[in-house]
Amino acid sequence: MSEIHTGGCQCGAIRFRIEGELGTASICHCRMCQKAFGALYAPLVGIRGDTKLVWTRGEPKRFQSSNQVARGFCGECGTPLTYEAPGDDTAIAIGAFDEPAEIAPIIQYGVEGKLPFTDKMSEIPARRTEEDSETAVFLASIVSNQHPDHDTEAWPPVQGD
Repeated sequence: MSEIHTGGCQCGAIRFRIEGELGTASICHCRMCQKAFGALYAPLVGIRGDTKLVWTRGEPKRFQSSNQVARGFCGECGTPLTYEAPGDDTAIAIGAFDEPAEIAPIIQYGVEGKLPFTDKMSEIPARRTEEDSETAVFLASIVSNQHPDHDTEAWPPVQGD
């Protein structure tokens, strides 16, 4: 049996299934990827030519970010989902997968746009969410509307079920 990978956007309006081996996992530091992801860099994994990508719920809206590349995203919640170049050159945002920890980047692209502090991120002090005592009451009040990291029959759930 071939590999199966699933994922989707934050709100659950879009879900995907990938059947087959994933391509190269990378991080892109170019300014266009930074803007598309609203982040310091874009973690992406390629879809190989013989690998099947199926949108199982909804389909991304697309923004033509250049004359060569379209960016797919959820039109409901804005989650970045794809990088689509001519031909079969499609990559999926690693963070959109249900199991992103399984997809480790092995190369960095666009390093001329790399923000200089990203090399020192492991030196920044870190703490777990629950250690932030100043925001404990606020954090305890949060009820997540985020889609779970697995397929569901329908989303959002129907109230009263």
